[in-house]
Amino acid sequence: MRQTLPEPVNSLLEIKKSRFIGCVEPVTSMEQGLERVQTLRQQHPDATHVCFCLLVNGQVRQSDDGEPSGTAAAPMLNVLQHKHLDQVLATVVRYFGGIKLGAGGLVRAYSQAISEPLQSAVYVELKTFALLHLTTAFEHESLLRRLADQAGLRVQIDYSEGVVASLEGEQTALDHFLKVFSEQVRGQLQLFSDQARNKPL
Repeated sequence: MRQTLPEPVNSLLEIKKSRFIGCVEPVTSMEQGLERVQTLRQQHPDATHVCFCLLVNGQVRQSDDGEPSGTAAAPMLNVLQHKHLDQVLATVVRYFGGIKLGAGGLVRAYSQAISEPLQSAVYVELKTFALLHLTTAFEHESLLRRLADQAGLRVQIDYSEGVVASLEGEQTALDHFLKVFSEQVRGQLQLFSDQARNKPL
């Protein structure tokens, strides 16, 4: 089950005089996430590093922003994936305190800055929405409309040599509708093209 956050969660750590300001927040696109990172850099012009990990529909963009490779963004990504999060941006703004933490210390610090606020976070399941097209005989139109309405699907009907229906809704509802409808019309339908996309609830 993939999930996201309804609102940002934040943390503030101080480790050996370095400050780590962590945030995990929901985003809907790569562009939105990258713009948010740019805004953070403007808000913290004196920060030593602004590291981030951006996860949108399984795609990842990340940056250690000058920290040793693999010590910042990768541990942040591990935390997000462990929580099955998607459509989120994790950022950590670091103000260096003059004492080096070493690679292991950095990994722990960046992991903690992201994992701590997630411990008390509220999660929202990400549903998969899909679009289904089918054709069937005219006599099945009222049944199709009734079953689609019961399943909470949006329906658009056109006519050619039969009924041409486009149905949109949550994937599991579509699957259930198709199973029931197919059984009741004894397979007298034809599917064509199916396009899926993701939305938070």
